[in-house]
Amino acid sequence: MQELKKSLLVSIWFMFLTFPLMVVRVNTIENTVEWRWMNMVYVIIGSFVLSFLWRWAMRRKETVKAEPAAADARPSFTDRLASDKRFSFAVYGGILALCTIMPLMVSTYQTNIFISFLLYVILGLGLNIIVGVAGLLFLGHAAFYAIGAYTYALLNHYFGIGFWVALPIGGVMAALAGVALAFPVLRLRGDYLAIVTLGFGEIVRLVLENWSNVTGGPSGISSIHRPGLFGQELSVAGANIYIYYIVLVMAIITIIAVQRLKDSRIGRALQALREDEIACQAMGIDRVNTKLMAFGLGTAWAGFAGVIFAAKTTFINPASFTFFESAIILSIVVLGGMGSNLGVILGSAFLVLMPEYLRAFSEYRMIMFAVAMVLMMIFRPQGLIAPKGKKYTVDDPDLAHEGGKA
Repeated sequence: MQELKKSLLVSIWFMFLTFPLMVVRVNTIENTVEWRWMNMVYVIIGSFVLSFLWRWAMRRKETVKAEPAAADARPSFTDRLASDKRFSFAVYGGILALCTIMPLMVSTYQTNIFISFLLYVILGLGLNIIVGVAGLLFLGHAAFYAIGAYTYALLNHYFGIGFWVALPIGGVMAALAGVALAFPVLRLRGDYLAIVTLGFGEIVRLVLENWSNVTGGPSGISSIHRPGLFGQELSVAGANIYIYYIVLVMAIITIIAVQRLKDSRIGRALQALREDEIACQAMGIDRVNTKLMAFGLGTAWAGFAGVIFAAKTTFINPASFTFFESAIILSIVVLGGMGSNLGVILGSAFLVLMPEYLRAFSEYRMIMFAVAMVLMMIFRPQGLIAPKGKKYTVDDPDLAHEGGKA
């Protein structure tokens, strides 16, 4: 009853605050005042329900914090995925089957949306190696995305090189650029590392904008060839479906590769580096090589995604690789849960698919999206999926040989 009284007071107070905006409307054409009393009813009911739900959610959050043992006693969905092989096989098999038949059931527009979603999955998983696994704050991922895209665009435009030849080249070029960036920032951490990587991203974008003789400047490069299918000419819809399956296979390979990396000795060294860099170096792990591997492996996937993006759009320019792209990719990793592959996939769905499918709500779409983000930060600050499992520390015997002996 006490909570109901508080929610009722909130609704009444909110009614007084919004009364001039929601109820009173001046018709300047007819010089009359319209009284929209039903809007006041909607405001009262809506604010009362939202206030009550908010109080209930906050109380429930405090209860879960007070009883962690009871919460841990119930296996979560992610725990079952990690422990129950039959359950995980059924879940992943069902998702893969759905993704396989997806382009045959939806329109070309929907297929394009899912291509963008899978591209962000690849980008998020690559950045997850650097940010989530190695613990390095990185704000310039869009620069390596651009390097991969422009590698294919320039090779195709000037030398006629096709998609399949340019795909590994784009990944290698992005990885080399990542390693080149890692050398001068080996001693930087936290905010300083973030500022340097942010600056590198802006340098790449400005070079692409101003080197007009090669990159086309702000006008970009057009008429980029799509990937071929045994020399056959595909329609626009057929080419989109073909690219969808390419990016789907690439996303599956990325998921498997990143998961295997996390479970390997290199992955354990990266996780130990994230926990305590000084202790990690003191125990004999080569800090330089470990950071170089993190930058090289993480940025390579951005290069692969850039090549696919250029083939999908057939036109690129520097406006597609701004800091906003880096912020979106980093938000996917943080929102999904740093270090969690499943979290990156869910974060990509939340940040890529959700805004698209909320277009039906027109002007209220971004408000609903922002409210959902705020609720996530309050009730799930660790991300949608918090990574679980064994934590590797610097005294792990498997890490003693990673980069030399102490």
